[in-house]
Amino acid sequence: MYDADPKTHPDAKRFTHLSYEEVLNRDLKVMDTAAFALCRDYDIPLRIYDIGQEGALMRILQGEELGTLVSGH
Repeated sequence: MYDADPKTHPDAKRFTHLSYEEVLNRDLKVMDTAAFALCRDYDIPLRIYDIGQEGALMRILQGEELGTLVSGH
């Protein structure tokens, strides 16, 4: 996740970890706000990554820290 669209803002800052509150407060438009709120309420961590990157999900399942982790901490 980035603080702006990296395609249109070359200086966009990439996040490796954010809390649910930071995502909501920054109004980052990655997925539905209600879904984020539910994950926050039930303390379900999310890994946000580029689904178009071949093999990314398998690499995450194998423990690689790709993308951005969103959690309560």
